[in-house]
Amino acid sequence: MSLGESATPLGKVKGLGSAREGGGHWLEERFTSVALVLLSFWLLFSLVMLPKFELATLKEWLSSAWTAIPMALFVVAAFKHGLDGLKVAVDDYVHDEGNRIALHYLLTMSAIAGASVALFALARIVFAPVAA
Repeated sequence: MSLGESATPLGKVKGLGSAREGGGHWLEERFTSVALVLLSFWLLFSLVMLPKFELATLKEWLSSAWTAIPMALFVVAAFKHGLDGLKVAVDDYVHDEGNRIALHYLLTMSAIAGASVALFALARIVFAPVAA
């Protein structure tokens, strides 16, 4: 181990830094990033391929399970990724422990509320009765 390296050989193998944590969080950020890139390409391609860009067409498109499931994954991945990024910013710039904990709680509850509203709206579209 050369001078300046803080990780032990075991820590390098486990993917942990000198604080003995963070490897899992780093991987979660990368997984959600890749998922969002793939799901964003799917969403853009799907919207471009629609015959019309009207509300009835969008509702019909979104009511399919082949569309609703990736859309739900997109919502969950987007809120998780956003929450992780905001928590890292809070950790970096808020130094008072009490304020940091309060902001983490507020951010977590806001992300849960936002994702819940988005998933509820998606479920309302998916499970809406078909108009005759």
